[in-house]
Amino acid sequence: MNKKDLGLLALIVVVGFVVYLRNPAFLGPQNLANTANLIGLFGLFAIGQGFVIITGGIELSAGSMIALLGVLFVDLVGAKGVPWPIAFAIVMVLGLALGLAHGLLITKLKMQPFVVTLCGLLIYRGVARGYTADATAGFPFGSEYPGLDFFVARIGGIPVSVYVLAVVAVIAWFTLHRSVFGRYLFAIGKNEEAARFSGIRTDVVVTSAYVICAGLTALAAIFFAMYTRSVQPSSQGNFYELYAIAAAVLGGFSLRGGEGSIVGVILGTILLQELQNLVNLLGIPSSLNFAVMGGVILIGVLVDQQWGVFRARRRIAEAASVREERIVSSE
Repeated sequence: MNKKDLGLLALIVVVGFVVYLRNPAFLGPQNLANTANLIGLFGLFAIGQGFVIITGGIELSAGSMIALLGVLFVDLVGAKGVPWPIAFAIVMVLGLALGLAHGLLITKLKMQPFVVTLCGLLIYRGVARGYTADATAGFPFGSEYPGLDFFVARIGGIPVSVYVLAVVAVIAWFTLHRSVFGRYLFAIGKNEEAARFSGIRTDVVVTSAYVICAGLTALAAIFFAMYTRSVQPSSQGNFYELYAIAAAVLGGFSLRGGEGSIVGVILGTILLQELQNLVNLLGIPSSLNFAVMGGVILIGVLVDQQWGVFRARRRIAEAASVREERIVSSE
């Protein structure tokens, strides 16, 4: 854990303690389990968002992708009668294909990530609504699918989504912080042109980041579909991409690229869900949720910028100090 992560962890503890003092139900078993489940669900695609942001990109279509893939999964299993493992594989492959398309548009056609994913946001939402004629997709009443309850099960009182998030987080941590691929991601985020001249296949690495992001988003879409048991394409996943971006920024991922921590994005997700819980438990109007989210993103970006300025000034001061020492020693 770096200093940013420790500061974020301290903030989580302080906020949690304040909420508990106002409403002891915050630490109730049911509330903790529900909050943990949401942390698991949002954490999955927040990690994916982090992989994209670290390259200096952005993924704005995550919420719409969750709606589209969730609709397809429920329809394949509930209406088409496709065995759920096959439906799971189809949705995952489709998610990876969407990520590949994003990456190729950005790297091969040199389109801006903002434009590509914003178009994806609109297209996927529209396709989801058109596919169901704007109706809700759900499982037939009383239907049972052996094994599918895995996605909503609890093991030792802890939702399965938390275990899945833990596994994904460990793999992502080793990938980002202990692999050559991870070093390439950081290098591209710092300076893509320099990374290309150093021999890194930047197109492949950036495209891979979008594929990873879309794959984790597809996995989250299935968990969300099972969590709600039905998918309303006009509202499912609305603004979820903002939650992911906010979690990543709070966790130390710089929107300029080249910086980030998997531990940080998990802590950022926990803090956001804690704030959502605060809104619910303290009776704050739910209409203020987006105001809270916007404030969190604004503060996170402001802190990130000021931290970058501070580090730049410190490097300049250290370089000046070294030059002065060399001049003095030479005299």
